[in-house]
Amino acid sequence: MKLARIVCVGILLFSGGAAAQDGGKAISKTVISLGTATPGGGFPVYGNAFAEIMNGADATLSIEPRNTKGSSENIPLLESGGLDIALVAGEPAYQAFMGIGRPAIRLKILTAMYSSPGMFVVRADSPYRTIRDLVGKPVAFGARGSGLPILSRYMLDGIGLKQDEDFQSIYLDRAGDGPAMVLDGRAAALWGAGVGWPGFKTMAESPGGARFIAPDASEIALIRAKHTFLKPLTVPANSYPNQPAPIASVGSWSFVLTRENLPDDVAYRLAKSLHGAEAALCRKLPQACETTAVNTMAAAIRPELIHPGVMKYFREIGLAK
Repeated sequence: MKLARIVCVGILLFSGGAAAQDGGKAISKTVISLGTATPGGGFPVYGNAFAEIMNGADATLSIEPRNTKGSSENIPLLESGGLDIALVAGEPAYQAFMGIGRPAIRLKILTAMYSSPGMFVVRADSPYRTIRDLVGKPVAFGARGSGLPILSRYMLDGIGLKQDEDFQSIYLDRAGDGPAMVLDGRAAALWGAGVGWPGFKTMAESPGGARFIAPDASEIALIRAKHTFLKPLTVPANSYPNQPAPIASVGSWSFVLTRENLPDDVAYRLAKSLHGAEAALCRKLPQACETTAVNTMAAAIRPELIHPGVMKYFREIGLAK
């Protein structure tokens, strides 16, 4: 299949046209590049499911997932037009929208993905029971460039701990390398977030089993007092093997962001196809059950950060004025 790339205002747009056949009739496709993250993490799993469901729901779309270094690379790629849409964790999205440590971005929200309660996982036979038990120990905080180490930094700061001073911090080249490091003893714990996260799943399904460590109620109160953008979130019981009780923690919502100049009609089509296929995406991936229009409106820092094309669709379905 030949992909026609459209050059507009000197920028190479990845939402080019492609021709497909449907009963002998040519269908013009809009090609959308989707940035995810390093293999072995939650973003590639979500991105692949997102693309599969969306491409099946709308024959005029061709969403093409692409592995990247994660949120920290996805944001500049969107800004430069190197990606059309990309997955970005809540903390780097918040910092970028608010202009913390950099100029504020002009990117837009396509949808909220899922909530990400942060927590550690250790081997079931380890002696560690609390976050402070891990002080001074080697801890894998996630892939370089991903949003996970940013979330842990905020959470630990809220309880008076410094990630790179109070722990032997390990940053991974590939998110999928973390579980093996804990299982063979190179790391005492692995940090991650959310339901269906591959690293947690690998640990929980290991022969010896695993145990999760999250901030307690008093620590959650301290974290939220200092970093109000973090929300109280819960991992439901039985989200992972041998996890009979819900786990309370803090975290934020991850988003699918768009480049600033993604055409309104393309964003509208993406939103209409996505939210028309919410049930199918939920069946495909449990954590994607949170990818809803309602959650997008609730999770957006400000309504004006949602893409105008998406807001047009939301107004049509009565979700926005």
